[in-house]
Amino acid sequence: METPKTTTEHFRASHNPFATPPFATPVGSIRSRRLDSAVGEPLVAPARPRRRFRSSRLIGKFEKPWLEDNKRRPNWDSIIFYTCVGIALAVSGYICWSAYAKVPKHEWCMVLDEDFATLDPNVWNHEVQLNGFGTGSFDWTTTDSRNSYVDGEGLHIVPTLTLETTHYTEAQLLNNTALNLTADGSCTFSEQRTSTLVDWSPCAVTSNTSTGHILPPVRSARLTTKGKKTIKYGRVEVVAKLAKGDWLWPAIWMMPEDSVYGEWPKSGEIDLCEARGNDAETYSLGNNIVSSAMHWGTSYLNDAYLKSTSDWGAQRTKYSDGYHTYGLEWTEDYLFTWLDGRLRQILYFDFTKNENMWTYGDFAGKTVNDSVPSNPWSQSDGKNAPFDQEFYLILNVAVGGTNNYFPDGLGDKPWVDASTSAMREFYMAQSSWLPSWGTPEERGMIVKSVKMWQQGACA
Repeated sequence: METPKTTTEHFRASHNPFATPPFATPVGSIRSRRLDSAVGEPLVAPARPRRRFRSSRLIGKFEKPWLEDNKRRPNWDSIIFYTCVGIALAVSGYICWSAYAKVPKHEWCMVLDEDFATLDPNVWNHEVQLNGFGTGSFDWTTTDSRNSYVDGEGLHIVPTLTLETTHYTEAQLLNNTALNLTADGSCTFSEQRTSTLVDWSPCAVTSNTSTGHILPPVRSARLTTKGKKTIKYGRVEVVAKLAKGDWLWPAIWMMPEDSVYGEWPKSGEIDLCEARGNDAETYSLGNNIVSSAMHWGTSYLNDAYLKSTSDWGAQRTKYSDGYHTYGLEWTEDYLFTWLDGRLRQILYFDFTKNENMWTYGDFAGKTVNDSVPSNPWSQSDGKNAPFDQEFYLILNVAVGGTNNYFPDGLGDKPWVDASTSAMREFYMAQSSWLPSWGTPEERGMIVKSVKMWQQGACA
């Protein structure tokens, strides 16, 4: 017979925790009963609408006095705020209207609309000279088509090396060679602008190693509307891309048609735009800054000027990278210049706020070469003399100079203004500046268009 199991073993066998529970039929979950179509009605009854709470303490309609109080009392915060906003808008509108009402409204008659389809000799003159027109610049201005020409972009004024565009050799450039523009009749010198900056003739020069004089090492061009298109009060707009390259000096400016009050600067000068071709990295006043100026005075040594610069391009562009519009508006009462629109003003002068230009320039009592100057504008009753005469337009690209336009000691300047051989010093350092000039299109000033208006109605 088998030995009966012990009580403990029998208990473990009959109470196995892992054994299937002794249910006859498994009970389905609530989820399975809902999803199983064989199962009957759902176990959860549908929800009934929630009964709105009613207080047993409040019977009937209760009062809300804070709402009634708000209707009766004005909201002073809103009233004060919107009143101030209305006053501010009214004052701003009046200020804008009054400022607009004060803007002069003149009639203008166009006298020149030039887009340079050709270089019209009925409009433009070439000025030919050697000694820098009183500034001591190092260029020889010519009529050579390599220095000034017209194409699809406009008028190009391009500096070139003298040795590349003439028959002269370097030995002749530096010594024992005479250049005389009077002999061939090409010199156009007039005594409108004279100075003591240079001691050679505007029409002739002789290279000499002992004196330090050389032939001008660069040739360029200078075009004017003198005797053909002038204005006395009016507007000018010139669209141009300025020259790029070290020691290049592009300029758009005006001079008097007739020197009524005497030689420069007695009869005045108006500069719409002057710039330096140097990059800002190599010269502190490079081609990302333009300036405008008015010049007047009793002599070359007693020149007063009002000058203003625009550094708008300092952080945005270089004026040799693209075209910009350089403008002038000039009347009997005021003169101002602007860049790319009248709102970007460069220089402004109100003639009506001064007794006259003699007083404003503070010339009285100043001695020049031990002599007291006299007032050259005393014959005029106007407050704006000498800026009360006909002026013509000048477009040019000069090179260097000894009038401190390029200050000594800045940007590794290779010459000194006071030196008697400044032009030679400039030429001998050409390895430092010539690479910066680039192509003829880059080193030249390109003028796309010129417009001039005379103040007043057209006849």
